[in-house]
Amino acid sequence: MRINEITFTDARPVDGYGPGFFRVGGEVHDGPLLVAGGAPRAWTGLDDDAALLELAGQVDVLFVGMGGDVAHIARDLRGALEAEGLGVEVMSSPAACRTYNVLLSEGRRVALAALPV
Repeated sequence: MRINEITFTDARPVDGYGPGFFRVGGEVHDGPLLVAGGAPRAWTGLDDDAALLELAGQVDVLFVGMGGDVAHIARDLRGALEAEGLGVEVMSSPAACRTYNVLLSEGRRVALAALPV
């Protein structure tokens, strides 16, 4: 098996998560989190659709982490995001963090909006 070192350049991967927090690029962030363009910031959750809609044109895929379990986002929210050209992938937050990191390491234009576990 060949092992390659992952380089994130300016992007900041999710290093870890736990009850109520995420660690991105070595910094701990409490509560829901939005990471786009390598800059993590607080997010108020699914009711803050404006923050997600602002990602249109900046990213191709938005990973939405729903906490510890898989759940669906509101149909209206998904429709609004997709109408703006955003691909939306909804999964548990641990899976969303892992998938975000993999695509980020490939240089893809991705964002993460995650609720804590």
